Amino acid sequence: MSTVNEIESAIQQLPSEEKWGLLHRFHDTLWNDWDRQIEADAAAGRLDHLVQEVEADIVAGRVKPLDEIIDHS
Repeated sequence: MSTVNEIESAIQQLPSEEKWGLLHRFHDTLWNDWDRQIEADAAAGRLDHLVQEVEADIVAGRVKPLDEIIDHS
C-alpha cells in the first residue's frame, strides 16, 4: 500500500480536472462514512442521551417550532 506522501505526490501530478473529480469522489465517500457511523451510533444507543435532552427541552417549553424561527429570521 502507498504512503500518504506517495498518494499526495501522485495527486499533485494529476491534471486539475482529475484532481477535482477525485475531490468530489472523496467528499462523497467521507459523507457516506459519516452517515454509516451516525446510523451505527444510533443503533447502539450512543445518541439516546441527545434524544432525552431534546425531549426534556420540549417538555420544559424551551423549544420553538421551526416555522416560527424561520418566519422571524
